Amino acid sequence: MPENEGAERDLSALELPQWGRLRETGDPWDPYQLIDKDGRVCAEAQAFFKDLQAAGREDTTLRSYALDLLRWLRFLWVLDIRWDRATSVEARDFMRWMLLADKPVRVHWRLQLRPQTAAPKGPGAVVRRPPPGTLNPVTGKSSPGVKYAAATRAHCETVMRTFYDFHLREGTGPIINPFPLDRSRQASRANAHHNPMERFKHERTGRYRPKVPKRIPRRIPDEMFNAIFAALKYNRDRAMLAFWVSTGVRAEELLTSTNRDALPGEQVIGVIRKGTRNYQRVPASPDAFVWLRLAQEEAWRRGVPRGRNAPLWWTLRRPWRPLEYPAARAMFIRVQELLGSNWSLHDLRHTATYRMTSDPLVRLTDVQWVLAHKQLTTLQIYLTPDSDEMVGHMLAHHARQEKKATEQPRPPLPAPGYDPASMDVLFGRPNS
Repeated sequence: MPENEGAERDLSALELPQWGRLRETGDPWDPYQLIDKDGRVCAEAQAFFKDLQAAGREDTTLRSYALDLLRWLRFLWVLDIRWDRATSVEARDFMRWMLLADKPVRVHWRLQLRPQTAAPKGPGAVVRRPPPGTLNPVTGKSSPGVKYAAATRAHCETVMRTFYDFHLREGTGPIINPFPLDRSRQASRANAHHNPMERFKHERTGRYRPKVPKRIPRRIPDEMFNAIFAALKYNRDRAMLAFWVSTGVRAEELLTSTNRDALPGEQVIGVIRKGTRNYQRVPASPDAFVWLRLAQEEAWRRGVPRGRNAPLWWTLRRPWRPLEYPAARAMFIRVQELLGSNWSLHDLRHTATYRMTSDPLVRLTDVQWVLAHKQLTTLQIYLTPDSDEMVGHMLAHHARQEKKATEQPRPPLPAPGYDPASMDVLFGRPNS
């Protein structure tokens, strides 16, 4: 019998309950703990997290790995199978379930505590969000759908394969990884016939790993960015948007800056890079420092802590807390409600990159340094024009062709010494 054959399960009726949770401890030695359905800490998950932390992975990476692992454990808990007894049958069914089933609807904790009453009606009624998967008419981006995205499924497969590889090496898990490699990649060595003139490819592909389409980065048009900037209410938000769109740093990287990192005299601001954790000073636009100074004066008058080592970005209300990424993301979402757009904070980085690469006087190596890209070829995706730009170019082409077809050909001018009226009589043309 093949290894992935077994008892058929009715995956269409399977639903994952909200068993277990991920607890944030605040301890740098153990930032996240995965709690099982019985309220105990999963020792096998914590050992995996410690190995990731020793390899230099960030806390955000640990969190994303833990959420994927929790989803897999919930799937096994529903089937009443221990994590170390899972086979490729369960791995296959899990990836099939993620492909075809709808995502579980998670109720926010505030709504869980709120009594179930009728929805308000009238002028003050809450505006409902569009249905999942709806194409936004302003940005052209689709809202998150009811199904798991291909990138989510691919990330989950990678996490599960890495998790079982770790316990396989440690001797604490099954002797066979439930998430195996592709059959065509198991027999040969990875990059066996690699061309030294090309980059290495990821040839260790999982058997159940889906193909993820390569997306073209989306930029915010200048007129729409100006509309978003004009809709902001606070100088702090204006300063952050000015820094994001002029420096090209990631949203969470800008939030790591302190007061001593902003140097208006040199027109640079220091940030901690996401992957390498290196400190880097990047240039910014002059208006970004103007908005920053206005925001600092307002914050200090309200009582925000000040000092060279104090965080640069704070909340707007008491108790004063350093601004974190979820709050910055919520601010950017709220300001777009009037425009009906759904751009993300990362689109600001794409916008900054597009502006820099469109300047013929800026070298691509300079843009690579500002963005902290490892490979120069990564900028190739930013050089591809978006659909709106290509549509505009083609419409202008059609307009030129139509104008060319309607224009009357001008008669050639006679050589010097000839009377134009005599030439008109000779060729039978009307008098001009």
